[in-house]
Amino acid sequence: MQLRQMAVALLFNEQQEILFLQKKTEATFLSGHLVPVGGHLEEQEISDPQKACLREIAEETGLTSHSINDLSLRYIIHRVKENREIRIQYVFIGRVVVGSRILESDEGRLMWVNGSALNQYPVTASTREVIAHYLETGIHNKQLYTGTMHSVLGEPAIQWAILQDWEGQVIE
Repeated sequence: MQLRQMAVALLFNEQQEILFLQKKTEATFLSGHLVPVGGHLEEQEISDPQKACLREIAEETGLTSHSINDLSLRYIIHRVKENREIRIQYVFIGRVVVGSRILESDEGRLMWVNGSALNQYPVTASTREVIAHYLETGIHNKQLYTGTMHSVLGEPAIQWAILQDWEGQVIE
């Protein structure tokens, strides 16, 4: 099986809206969909997904690390695609500094969307699941969550767990 790794960012503004890239209708992958800013890790970024995420943010929005506060890895999602590919997606959460200038991308149109309004747009199941979990649970803590995608009655779902180091933990 092949391994494909991606790093994306859910970037929030002061109104708690999330910055999305709406893919062009002529795009070959996820045409017309809203996707978080991000993309695939380059070979030299395999051991540093945050570096890949920052590169993708700069490419797609013009924002630099100085324009983003508190960018941190909060979710890692695992998925098997067609029994040929293992996909790992690193999801970072951050806040865009007020007054930061966002530049349009040639990959699509950038837009701010309230997380509770996502059902009005074409969004992937993994994006929908991460945002729902973050708004319900993750926003209240700084935990790192890991999730595996699976099917529940034919619908995509993610089973979540907190990813933590068990060494040094008190086990009763």
